[in-house]
Amino acid sequence: MVEPETFSFLADLAANNRKAWMDAHRDERDDALRNFTGIAITLHDYADRFDSSVADAKFNPRQSYSKFFQEARDRAGLGLYRTDVDVFANAGHPAEDVGYYLHVEPGNCHAGAGLFQPSKAALARLRSRLSDDPQGLNDVVTEAEFSEAFPDGIVTRKALGAVPDGFNSDNPAAPYLKMVGLGCSKDLSDALFLDDDVLDLLIEIFRSASPLVRYFD
Repeated sequence: MVEPETFSFLADLAANNRKAWMDAHRDERDDALRNFTGIAITLHDYADRFDSSVADAKFNPRQSYSKFFQEARDRAGLGLYRTDVDVFANAGHPAEDVGYYLHVEPGNCHAGAGLFQPSKAALARLRSRLSDDPQGLNDVVTEAEFSEAFPDGIVTRKALGAVPDGFNSDNPAAPYLKMVGLGCSKDLSDALFLDDDVLDLLIEIFRSASPLVRYFD
């Protein structure tokens, strides 16, 4: 599924995160983008096996994976470019709606469901849903298939030190309200991603994650 050259390109980019290097390796970049486009198409083609709403949704493969260039406000470090890519399978927009994803990064690959980099409006919707029905999310997290597939439960890439304004600190959903985007994640080896047979495993992971997506529908 993920070509060896794609992993090599991402690793080299991590070591040479500069515009001059990227400009000199456009062919390798374009090959990686074609690989991500193909993965996005494959996930959509098989979506009826884990979520019919994704299968029925309008689909643009070139908008179904994160881009390399980072705006200044989104940069975690000094590099201009992301050195990892998320490929999405969504019924909506990847920045607006909770959906399924495949994270491709040498030595740090995983798959699951969530919305980890929401827009401001999407984050407000997430928090409103959590505050209105904290028990609903608890039911998802404690369901046997979900908890077995995702033993870490709900995870985030960024958390606030306190509950955001407008919510009480004693809200049952307080731990989740502090999360700036959230989801579930299952680690997978790079070697697994190199094999087309990983698709069956991804479908199983996405099916286990589907209650989280439905909770936020």
